[in-house]
Amino acid sequence: MATTLCCRAFVSSTTVRRRSQLVGAFSTLSSPSSSSYIRTGCAQSLPFVRLLRSKFSSRSPDKTFRAVKMEANSDTVPSIVVYVTVPNREAGRKLAGSIVKEKLAACVNIVPGVESVYEWEGKINTDPEELLIIKTRQSLLPALTEHVKANHEYDVPEVIALPINGGSPQYLEWLKNSTRD
Repeated sequence: MATTLCCRAFVSSTTVRRRSQLVGAFSTLSSPSSSSYIRTGCAQSLPFVRLLRSKFSSRSPDKTFRAVKMEANSDTVPSIVVYVTVPNREAGRKLAGSIVKEKLAACVNIVPGVESVYEWEGKINTDPEELLIIKTRQSLLPALTEHVKANHEYDVPEVIALPINGGSPQYLEWLKNSTRD
């Protein structure tokens, strides 16, 4: 994960506060300790990376996180993450609740503060929205899409699916057991 933070910074004062590529994540670099960071241009050179490695690599073997490939485990089913934007919190809660109640998804996260820029009817629009992150079975995508269309106030609601290639076996099994066949 640390390698995804690769970027370059120029230090002109004793401390630089820099926004990383992760949403809402900040790192503070002191000029003496950040010199290797500037040379390599990669977050792996940052002092806290060694701390994170030692913190998480010292776990006992029985507590080690074991990810699973979707095809390799009979306790899971092909699963997806679906993005749907909604105009506000109330609409998001209502739609998320109906999706979970109908067992079209195991879980829906509501992410506030999304700003969408898009073209509609020949005009560029910028609107505040909320993002629903929906975890479900791949086989339920057609039913989920129809449910969103029927219960969404937009003429053309966003429904975008991304595959889940693997993850925690327990979570993926829970996802399977929390959704309809």
